[in-house]
Amino acid sequence: MASQRTILTSRRLVKVFGEDAKEFLQNLVSCDISEIDATSSSFGALLTPQGKILWDFIVFADESTGGFLIDVSTDELDAFAKRLGFYKLRAKVTVEPADETMHVIAEWGDDLPADKPRDPRHADMGVRYIGFGSVEETASEADYHAHRIELGIPQSGLDFQLADVFPHDTDMDSLNGVAFSKGCFIGQEVVSRMKHRGTARKRIIKVSAESALPAAGSDVLAGEKSVGTLGSSQGDNGLALLRLDRVKTAMDAGMTLTSEGVTLTPSIQEWASFNWPSSN
Repeated sequence: MASQRTILTSRRLVKVFGEDAKEFLQNLVSCDISEIDATSSSFGALLTPQGKILWDFIVFADESTGGFLIDVSTDELDAFAKRLGFYKLRAKVTVEPADETMHVIAEWGDDLPADKPRDPRHADMGVRYIGFGSVEETASEADYHAHRIELGIPQSGLDFQLADVFPHDTDMDSLNGVAFSKGCFIGQEVVSRMKHRGTARKRIIKVSAESALPAAGSDVLAGEKSVGTLGSSQGDNGLALLRLDRVKTAMDAGMTLTSEGVTLTPSIQEWASFNWPSSN
């Protein structure tokens, strides 16, 4: 497939720079930013002390300041920048929204530019980088989301709500979004405990149907019991946040999953580090 390129207008950038920028972020966020350079980036989140996702994002190096550019939902730009500012205390760091002429660009398919950062979540997502001014687009943001959904990659605001879920619920542990070995960050103790005890019950997985899927937020039922909710979809393929133990029990009992009367077939992504729970 020829490469496709689009500006992600649903994303904006926050600049974090200054003498203490690297240490400041490293102690806050779930990902490891210590090795980010011009050709790499990092996927992570800022969590509550209880381990839930306040914001998820992708972090890039900012060569112009020696700091970082954080790619976050446009709707969350101001709230995210304000929260980072709250954590500054006496750190020598500046946090501010980047100029609107700076764009987040996604490109996927074949013959991708080798000098651009790969999407840190999954290689097949393509490259994701910062552009300036006018950009020649060969696809739409809807095309990007169709590609994302086909790969089973969740996105906040579409597949889950912020402040409501743990990183494991949204598969961040499988998508390079949590650096378990880097040391402390906000919420680290809870997230590490979930990993070591294997206590994550909810997961975002793929679902398909023989017709178009219902709207995001629709209940997914096993019989008459809710086992989760639908997220984003493209035609008859989509994502859903489900209780895997309840779904597995239902499937073992020969029950079908439905949403708004549409029969769903669930499947775990090939890249997932988790599987269906044991029936025992």
